[in-house]
Amino acid sequence: MDLREAAARVRENAYAPYSNFKVGAALRTVDGQVFVGCNVENVAYPEGTCAEAGAIAAMVAAGLQDIAEAYVIADSPNPVPPCGGCRQKLSEFAGRDVPVTLATTDGAEFRTTVGDLLPGAFDAGHMDRT
Repeated sequence: MDLREAAARVRENAYAPYSNFKVGAALRTVDGQVFVGCNVENVAYPEGTCAEAGAIAAMVAAGLQDIAEAYVIADSPNPVPPCGGCRQKLSEFAGRDVPVTLATTDGAEFRTTVGDLLPGAFDAGHMDRT
């Protein structure tokens, strides 16, 4: 399945009545399965959910934990990167070299990696007390 198409399609389902800023995300796991998510706003703004977080939750709910590739799309002048929290969430399930494509609905794309999005990521190694 094409990640761009999957992310663009799920973006249309976003619930964004306050910002009118719809975002779609698609993740491919190492075994080739695709999971999608869209942003879901709430009138109490901090209670909303990002598209990337929704896709990750769907992946984990299906029993998988290893992201091989990610794609994020929004209707914006330039490709929009994930927020800081979603960068950390991506790094929990993806290696530093995992490709992430950021895109606009007009077709602009920017390819990067999880490591470039979040250099110096906090990981389980930081909690090792040995």
